Amino acid sequence: MRYTLLEGSRDGMILLARILLMVLFVIFGWGKLLGFGATVTYMDSVGLPLPTLTAAVTVIMELFVGLAIVIGFYTRPLALLLGLYTLGAAVIGHQFWHMVDPDRIEAMINFYKNVGIAGGLLLLCITGPGRYSLDGR
Repeated sequence: MRYTLLEGSRDGMILLARILLMVLFVIFGWGKLLGFGATVTYMDSVGLPLPTLTAAVTVIMELFVGLAIVIGFYTRPLALLLGLYTLGAAVIGHQFWHMVDPDRIEAMINFYKNVGIAGGLLLLCITGPGRYSLDGR
């Protein structure tokens, strides 16, 4: 029973999981697109190379890849790609090991949230998008 409890709801649950995983990316990607100049300024302030290109990649990954995963388009490869992006963002953007409290605590929380989200994306890459998707599997 423990293995079949939600089996009848599998595709609906995977759809819900895709939506919940992507809410953060789509909302913040949209904000980065609307405030693109501020996004470029932030990328420059943290010392990332080619801040305009970095900001554009960030918007593409968060907003457009996020939306593609919500609708279930190329879900497996995009989930893997976004998971790697999320791990990279954790290492680049939340370097708690170089900080002191209270900034350290906030960065540590965000670092490990990114790690957890990457785990969910890896799981989505393995399970696939379910029936309610453009991929349809």
